[in-house]
Amino acid sequence: MPEVPIYTRSQLALRNGQDKPEIWVCYKGLIYDVSESRLWKNGKHYEHWAGQDLTEELKDAPHSASVFSKFEVVGRMYSTD
Repeated sequence: MPEVPIYTRSQLALRNGQDKPEIWVCYKGLIYDVSESRLWKNGKHYEHWAGQDLTEELKDAPHSASVFSKFEVVGRMYSTD
């Protein structure tokens, strides 16, 4: 994977479909641009909100993590670990 920018939680939170035109979500440390997905219009997909890390929430999702393969990776989440 090519080098991608690193974003903080605060920067990710601004890409929620409301504050900026981008709609991004994070999953397992990677940030995906879901702006073009009809399922993420207005920054919400069922009970999930964009602009945040969905790793824990998606454990109960009816689909696998492979759903992210169709979206562009635009960054990585800044980690203090």
